[in-house]
Amino acid sequence: MNRSKNVNTEPITSPLELERQLSDQFAKILAEVPAFGAWERTMHGGPVDLGFDFSVSAQAPNGPRLEFVVECKMSPRPVHFPHVNIEREFRDQLPNRIRVPVLAAPVIGSRMAEVCWENGWSWFDLTGNCRLCVPGYLYIERKGGKPTYRRPRVGANLGTPQASRVLRVILQPYQLSSFLKQRDLQERCRPGVSLGLVNKVLSHLRAEKYVQEDKQGGYRVSDAAGLLQAWQAAYQFKRVRQLRLFTLKRPIEIEQALQGIGPHLDVKVAYAAFSAADLQAPAVRQPKTWLMVSPDWEHEVLNALGAKSVDSGENLIVLVPPDDGPFFEAERREGRFACTHPLQTYLDVSQFSGRGEEAAEALFQQVIKPAWKERGVT
Repeated sequence: MNRSKNVNTEPITSPLELERQLSDQFAKILAEVPAFGAWERTMHGGPVDLGFDFSVSAQAPNGPRLEFVVECKMSPRPVHFPHVNIEREFRDQLPNRIRVPVLAAPVIGSRMAEVCWENGWSWFDLTGNCRLCVPGYLYIERKGGKPTYRRPRVGANLGTPQASRVLRVILQPYQLSSFLKQRDLQERCRPGVSLGLVNKVLSHLRAEKYVQEDKQGGYRVSDAAGLLQAWQAAYQFKRVRQLRLFTLKRPIEIEQALQGIGPHLDVKVAYAAFSAADLQAPAVRQPKTWLMVSPDWEHEVLNALGAKSVDSGENLIVLVPPDDGPFFEAERREGRFACTHPLQTYLDVSQFSGRGEEAAEALFQQVIKPAWKERGVT
């Protein structure tokens, strides 16, 4: 199916046209709340900036008059929030009127919606997705509507292998409590990345309010849990090749066979996904053995294990990433085989619905969150 038929790719060039379309969409949303009767709409365009673009009001049954004051933005970003002085201008509520600030845009992403909600703002977009709340009187929430407008891509794609190298560094527990300059961050990334890529990723994270910048130009994470969630949502697991194999070796024999492969080198082979999760935060039992193997070592590993490709009945899953980034800060365990870092394990298991999500939650609650808390991150 051609999705372009359902998506408006033409830019809205006129602020008045943007306000008109958003105003019409808001009217459709509120029309489905019949208990309030007729909603009165007032446009506020003109030479005097009143702090918002239009307002919609109605009398609550046996209550005060409700007034939504709406600010329209073409491409709102969390870093610019609040966009207008609505809260300051209308902080003093009248005894017979409740005013609610609302952000409206062609598309409001999950991060922008979260920031609105954290700051006491309601929101809606041209799709009809919304979260409108007047405590004690009205609550409307809609999600998952098919887009009618394609938002221009801005910032960085957090799911690429290159961007992931940056995120692995700044989300390390030891890094969260200090500011890091861009060049220092670049030098810590493995494999290496360009300074331009570091700048692009940090600029995007700052705009989304995941990181903060100090006066000396250093950056540190300000919303670790939110950033991890955004990374997980963008993570491109499809880039990882999955080899479904069968070996006659038992799990303990697999580990013994792998111990002799390049022990003097950086970690190139490690327990991954469900096998790593079972060792780091036991919650989900998985009969298969899961390994992360560097592309350079794929042939040696398969030979050492006598593993053969099968269509079904596999007992060994080998994950071959596009680069060695997933081995960053791999956990070396005395006398045992290494595991991918809990952050990487979290990303991988979370790609599998059901038990994978359960394993990811256990990792977050038992390992990742406590490690962050030790560094003062809640």
